[in-house]
Amino acid sequence: MQNNHPVYDVVVVGGGINGVGIAVDAAGRGLSVFLCEKDDLASHTSSASSKLIHGGLRYLEHKEFRLVHEALAEREILLAKAPHIIRPLRFIMPHQPHLRPAWLIRTGLFFYDHLGKRQKLASSRHIHFDPVSSPLKDEMTQGFEYSDCAVDDARLVVLNALQAHELGANIATQTRCTAAYREQGLWNVHLENAQGGYQVQAKTLVNAAGPWVTQFIEHNLKQKSPHGLRLIQGSHIIVPRIYDGDKAFILQNDDHRIVFAIPYLEQYTLIGTTDHEYKGDLDQVKITQPEADYLLDVYNDHFKHQLGPEDILHTYSGVRSLCDDESDNPSAITRDYTLAISHQQQDDVPLLSVFGGKLTTYRKLAESAMQHLAPNFPDMNKPWTEKALLPGAENLVSVEFLIQQIMQNIENVPLSLASRWAHAYGSRVLRFLNHIANLNDLGENFGHGLFAKEVDYLVDQEWARTSEDILWRRTKLGFQFSADEIQQLDQYLLKLLLTRSSDTAA
Repeated sequence: MQNNHPVYDVVVVGGGINGVGIAVDAAGRGLSVFLCEKDDLASHTSSASSKLIHGGLRYLEHKEFRLVHEALAEREILLAKAPHIIRPLRFIMPHQPHLRPAWLIRTGLFFYDHLGKRQKLASSRHIHFDPVSSPLKDEMTQGFEYSDCAVDDARLVVLNALQAHELGANIATQTRCTAAYREQGLWNVHLENAQGGYQVQAKTLVNAAGPWVTQFIEHNLKQKSPHGLRLIQGSHIIVPRIYDGDKAFILQNDDHRIVFAIPYLEQYTLIGTTDHEYKGDLDQVKITQPEADYLLDVYNDHFKHQLGPEDILHTYSGVRSLCDDESDNPSAITRDYTLAISHQQQDDVPLLSVFGGKLTTYRKLAESAMQHLAPNFPDMNKPWTEKALLPGAENLVSVEFLIQQIMQNIENVPLSLASRWAHAYGSRVLRFLNHIANLNDLGENFGHGLFAKEVDYLVDQEWARTSEDILWRRTKLGFQFSADEIQQLDQYLLKLLLTRSSDTAA
């Protein structure tokens, strides 16, 4: 155990969207920040979402007007902050009178259009389906259309971590917080990574461990959790693209839940999500057969083209950590967040724990967290994140213009590759494409448009360590890679990391 224990204003435990959101907000206010994540950034709940920035239309049925108002306003704010990874998306809701009457849906959509500030996103409308061109079954003749946004969820986490790092935060992935205790006006935080154990100290400890939030309080801090937690599993299936066009569908089911069918990565359709209590190992969350059957059944009830289990190309599951409101129905449990701040004594250093939350409202959650911590840091700067662009949005005229620029600069680059680069990295793509004139300049080709230059960038700048980090969270190329191609990438990463480690030691 090392003897030098650096002192930070804030130590954040958890590298999901809430953890990185709080880290970047605090760093931008002039506070010193350390964030630890036991795995990769966004390796659990934050990369297992429906990939949406949305107000939550169905939350209106549960009278969660404050949450919906906040989320609706955040759609446009986040769209402006990161237009390369967030895009407007139109949703079609087929009308089924036996589930919800038309007047109820119209009323809900009226509130949806007007509860939040809406400038860029189009308003809702009533539509009729052409029985020839519509992918829906013939009995579905009309419905409603409204706006929300799609997002690359894992990259949203990474970009916030990158911005926090550039503002001075220390981001430590593959680093577990094993224990923490208060002593002489500071938190002593015990950490462990592949190299061994070490300590840091903090004036404030933030518990943003997501599904592990109560476990961290009770097992690692040896304290009692101020709130109960409901762990709700949500699963998705991915199938080959099942209809033309770029609009998503929101499907009503007889159990009053809704399921999305969303165009994904141009070649696929993403279908989800489910809602049921989770009791298992949080590191081993997988879709169950009843969940897969449920999603297929809801889809097949609506679309002409029928799907079977053999059509499922990929599945993913995550556990949402929701503050226990004693609801009997998992779908009705509030998606709002609760922040709990605790001191053992009146003048003691605080513990701030995050319960609940959703991807769309992470920025507002972070602002609220900083309000809770303000008495401990009276000299910190004012809120700043609303207008601040995320990395890659700086000097970005438009994603389309950037794609053209890439294709003009690099000989014979495929449009699909230029588009992937532009959407993933925005203007930051020029950092690893600088002085690149043709594809041969990009180094080793691992297949499917992944070259050594991009891999090096992801390792050096975005904390990527494994092929899974790169293929499933940073690039979304995992669908296309074979086992042999993954092995080739793993071998390259092993050599690269050994070289980086040797350089650091020297």
